[in-house]
Amino acid sequence: MTVIEHVLSRLREIGVTDVFGVPGDFAFPVNDAICQAPGMRWVGCCNELNAAYAADGYARIKGVGALCTTYGVGELSALAGIAGSYAEHLPVFHLVGMPNMAVQASRALVHHTLGNGEYDLFHRMTEPVVCARAILTPQNAAHETERLINEALYRRRPVYMAFPADLAGQPVMGCAQPIPMPPSEPKSLAAATNAILAALGKSKTACILPGILVARARLQSQLVSVVNASGLPFATMFMDKSVLDEHHPSYIGMYDGKLMNHGVREFVESCDCVLEIGTLLTDFNSGAFTAKLDRDKVISIVHHRVRIGPKVYPNVELGDLLAALVERLEKRASWGALGPPPSIGTATGKDGDPITVDALYPRWRDFLRPDDILIAETGTASMGMGFARMPKGASFHNQTLWGSIGWATPAAFGAAVAAPDRRVVLITGDGAHQLTAQEISQFGRFGLRPVVFVLNNSGYLIERLLCKDPAIAYNDIAPWRYAELPRALGCDGWFTARVDTCGKLDEALACASARKTGAYIEVVTDAYAASPLAVKLHDAMQALYKA
Repeated sequence: MTVIEHVLSRLREIGVTDVFGVPGDFAFPVNDAICQAPGMRWVGCCNELNAAYAADGYARIKGVGALCTTYGVGELSALAGIAGSYAEHLPVFHLVGMPNMAVQASRALVHHTLGNGEYDLFHRMTEPVVCARAILTPQNAAHETERLINEALYRRRPVYMAFPADLAGQPVMGCAQPIPMPPSEPKSLAAATNAILAALGKSKTACILPGILVARARLQSQLVSVVNASGLPFATMFMDKSVLDEHHPSYIGMYDGKLMNHGVREFVESCDCVLEIGTLLTDFNSGAFTAKLDRDKVISIVHHRVRIGPKVYPNVELGDLLAALVERLEKRASWGALGPPPSIGTATGKDGDPITVDALYPRWRDFLRPDDILIAETGTASMGMGFARMPKGASFHNQTLWGSIGWATPAAFGAAVAAPDRRVVLITGDGAHQLTAQEISQFGRFGLRPVVFVLNNSGYLIERLLCKDPAIAYNDIAPWRYAELPRALGCDGWFTARVDTCGKLDEALACASARKTGAYIEVVTDAYAASPLAVKLHDAMQALYKA
C-alpha cells in the first residue's frame, strides 16, 4: 500500500470511517485516497474550523475522529478546534497535505506559505495542542503510524500527521505491528487497590464523582459495575454530566459547589471518602471554584495513576483498577446517600404567555427521549440543561473546558454522522450559531435529521451576565431571521418555526417530535432570560467586581 493508503487502513481498523475536511491542492493525494479508500468516506465541511469541530463531535460518539486539511491556511484554520479536542481529551487525527519535497528543499516561495522558505513552521505550531506529530514518508510510515495511534489512544489527545504531496502516494517500506497499551505495574496496582479499599472500609459515608475521562476511555460499563458492586452513590459535575446513566438508582444529582443543588453539595463535601474517577476540577466543574473538597478525603483516579492524600501510585491503568475493585468491593446497604436527584421542576406558562426560563427548560427536558444525543452550546442554554435529568441512555455533550463559541453546531453534525441511527438534538444560542451556522447545510446534504433549537435572546447573554456593563455594544449581534436559514442552506422538507409564546413552543415541539424530517426551531425569549446557574455566575462576578 501507499503511505496514505496504509494510514487510512489503520484508522479504519480503530473505528474511523469518516474523515471531515476541506480540500486543497497540496492535500489532493490525501483527499483522493480518502474518497477511494474502501469503507472510508470523505465528509466535506464549509470550512476547516467547522471540520475540526465536527471531528470533535464524532470522536465523542465513536471514540476517535479524523479531519483533513491542506498546508498552512487550512491547518491553521482548524487549529482552534484541535486545541479544544486536546483540552477535552479526544483522540482526533489531523491529516495535513504538504508541498512536495523538491519545493521544500528549494525553499521556493509558493502559495499558502509565509513567503520565507521555511516549511516546518506549521508543523512546529501544532506542538502545544497535539500529543504526538510526524511527517510521514515511505521509510517511517509503518512505524510512525503505530506510534501515533498508540499515543492518541493512550493519552486521549489529538495527533498530527503530515504528508508531503509527492510521498503520500509512494509505497510503504517495511512494516510494524500495533503497539499494545501498557498494562498496570502489578505492585502499584495492588497497592492502589488495597489503599482504596482500606479508605472505604474506614468510611461511614462515601461517594463517587465519575468524570469525563471515564467516557473518553470507554469505561462507563466498568464504572457502573463498581457502583453496583459497592452500592456507592454518585454525583456528577458539569463537564461529566451523563457519563453514567442519570436514571441509575445510585445517582444523587449534579454537584456544582456552592452555586447549585445545596443538598448534593452538603452530602458530597461531608463524605469521609470521595472517589474522583476521571474528573477534572475546572472552573465550571467546581462551581467557579466554590467546591470545597477536603483533599485528605479525596481519592483521585485518572487514566494512568492514582493519588491518595500525598501518595501517588503511578502506572495504574484506569480499566485495570476498576476491574480489580469490582472483584473485591463489598456492597453496603447505605453510604448515607440522599433521596432522588433534584429536579428543575415542571413547565410553567401556556398559550400566549411569553417564553420564560421556567417555561423553556422543563419543556426541553420533557422533549428529550431515551438514547438521544444532546449537544449543548457553551453559555446559558447548556447551563440550564445541565441540571435537567437526562432520559435513560441519553447523553449530554458540552465543550465545558475549552468553551469555544460556535462549537456546538458542527459538533452536532459530527455526532450525527457518527450515529445516524440516534436522534441528535442541538441547543445553541443565537450568538454562537452565527459563527458556524453554515454547517446546518451539511445535515441536509447528508440526509441527517437533527432537531435544532436556536435560543434567540438578542445577543451574547452569558457575556452580558459576566461583564461589568450588560448593555455594552460588544454583546449585541445582527438580527438574523434564523427560521429561514434551513431552506436557504438546502435543508429541503425540514420543519421550521419561530416561536415567541408558550403555546407556539408547545405546537412546535409536538410537530418536531412527530415529523420524520429534520427540525429547526427559533425560540425567542427576553434578552435577560438566564438559566439559574448563569444567574449564580453573574452574582459571583458582581461580588468580585464590588470587591
